[in-house]
Amino acid sequence: MNKHSHGAHGSSPSKGPLPPSHPERSPRHLHPPEKHTTHTEAHEHAGSHTHMVSDFRRRFWICLVLTIPVLLFSPLIQKLLGIADLLAFPGQKYLLFLLSSVIFFYGGYPFLRGFFEEIQKLRPGMMTLIALAITVAYGYSSAVVFGLPGKMFFWELATLIDIMLLGHWLEMKSVLGASRALEELASLMPSSAHRLRPDGTTEEVPLETLRPGDRVLVKPGEKIPADGVVISGESAVNEAMLTGESKPVPKKAGDEVIGGSVNGEGSLVVEIKRTGEESFLSQVINLVREAQESKSRTQDLANRAALWLTLIALSAGSLTFVVWLFLGKELAFALERTVTVMVITCPHALGLAVPLVVAVSTGLAAKRGLLIRNRAAFEKARLVNAVIFDKTGTLTKGEFGVTDVVPLEKDLSPEEILRLAASVETNSEHPIARGIVSSVKGEIPPVEDFQAIPGKGATGRVEGRKVMVVSPGYLREKNLEVSDERVARLLAQGKTVVFVLVDGKLKGAIALADILREESREAIVRLKARGVKCLMLTGDNRQVAQWVAEELGLDDFLAEVLPHEKAQKVKEIQARGLIVAMTGDGVNDAPALAQADVGIAIGAGTDVAVETADVILVRSNPLDVVAILELSRATYRKMIQNLAWATGYNAFAIPLAAGVLYKYGLLLSPAIGALFMSLSTVIVAINAKLLKV
Repeated sequence: MNKHSHGAHGSSPSKGPLPPSHPERSPRHLHPPEKHTTHTEAHEHAGSHTHMVSDFRRRFWICLVLTIPVLLFSPLIQKLLGIADLLAFPGQKYLLFLLSSVIFFYGGYPFLRGFFEEIQKLRPGMMTLIALAITVAYGYSSAVVFGLPGKMFFWELATLIDIMLLGHWLEMKSVLGASRALEELASLMPSSAHRLRPDGTTEEVPLETLRPGDRVLVKPGEKIPADGVVISGESAVNEAMLTGESKPVPKKAGDEVIGGSVNGEGSLVVEIKRTGEESFLSQVINLVREAQESKSRTQDLANRAALWLTLIALSAGSLTFVVWLFLGKELAFALERTVTVMVITCPHALGLAVPLVVAVSTGLAAKRGLLIRNRAAFEKARLVNAVIFDKTGTLTKGEFGVTDVVPLEKDLSPEEILRLAASVETNSEHPIARGIVSSVKGEIPPVEDFQAIPGKGATGRVEGRKVMVVSPGYLREKNLEVSDERVARLLAQGKTVVFVLVDGKLKGAIALADILREESREAIVRLKARGVKCLMLTGDNRQVAQWVAEELGLDDFLAEVLPHEKAQKVKEIQARGLIVAMTGDGVNDAPALAQADVGIAIGAGTDVAVETADVILVRSNPLDVVAILELSRATYRKMIQNLAWATGYNAFAIPLAAGVLYKYGLLLSPAIGALFMSLSTVIVAINAKLLKV
């Protein structure tokens, strides 16, 4: 198949990113951290998170199995089920003690360890409350086994630990951190390169053996192995994953190339200039790490509630014990009242209030193609009042298409002009040619006598007429002038414009640009209706950015932004007091996604954007940004409802457990207190399941 170049077609080519050697891209401006993250370090970080999840899962299942005999041999459960005569046997309380001890020390270990860590930091929270609850239940029940008057709470201890382990397991599964982001960034680089020997032959060598000054052969479709300069050959290089530039960038001898970008149709010989930490991609990796490490952590609502419950449990339990002793009651009675207070304050419901809602909302989101990776950021999405969109691949499709056809004479319609141009362009694989051909809906007539005009366009005979599709440069060369205001406006918008000549006469102009997604307009309208500011951040030139912004009704746009500047731009917008969500799909968006309060990745983009983001839009639909904000608000409302129930019922139950109505004959036993507490857990679970958007 014949191919030709449209290198000079566009009269106002987008301003591409500065070459890696430009002073603005110097490493000294990027302040990379002292340590460079490796594949191994990133993998170890992810492995640690996976180990914690599997540890909670394993402890939960083992304790759940041990809980079955604990329930069957507990006197209260036997009495409720009417099986006391069948299962009761001498010494069963010692078996209960043994099984419960295993559950307490094995299943309760993470909470006991967390308790000591919270106390050391002087920040008591959920772990402190859980540890207090299980320790009181275990200590009191053990004392009853060995002679203290009272009732055993081993079944309560076992179920409390089971539910706490389940809650933390669900919670940790829902928190998919960005630990693999740096590994995904590094994976953009090829593993080997074709290094040229002095005699002109090539040898395949590992990437890490390349040194500045080496020359490598980059074949069509291969990734460029390192930053360098083209020595020979011509091609178009796709840098979209690294720079956000929507068009493949023509490269010839003397041009800079970036490691990780994808070579197009031609072969290139490249002299290596930078490798390792000096490379452009490594600087992006450092920026991602810095943004991730500096991102603030939102405090968990449940932990704050747990802190208050801890204070209430300790205060109410101690007060209950002291008051009943002061009133002359025996030690066993005062202790039983104290244990009841502590048990009814146990955070069964609180432990599941947030994780259950998270699990339900995560499932709902997945069904709609919204993958939640960072729970804290997702919860914060309800507060977002500014959304920054990347242009290429997010608001647009990231591919050329025809936006306007301007007839310059009345004898041909726009459809006919486009059809003739497409016929000539069917023999080309150039992005501009593909954009013209893909825009024709009907049948395209065959072309004869096709001929490429190097750097200027192509010509051929279509239906007996000589048709030419050429660049503005060709018109200038032939002294052909176009004074049409419509064409001038298209050029001012930064669109690529080609011209169609039929039998030597100028018949029309075709404008091409990165095609806007159909859903983008509706997404912007719906966001603005909710009071959310909509902005755009792009590496494309100002004219193109302004056209997109006006077409979609954006509040503001930032154009010609280099990759290492994007995170800084997000910081500047955050400095205005706005809660910012960033939506993008390219590697150059990764630092900005990490810096934003909520990073939203278009799923069709690069893996690194996906790994750096808090939320992934599988369908690449900007309307899903609206769905995420709505789901976040609905999820938060449900969490507040659950937390209110999980903690609010204590206001009524704790006084009853303490015995304030004792003189009226109303005394809440530890067992009834435990049942009340279990009922609150059921209510919280049902409420979580009712989450809808």
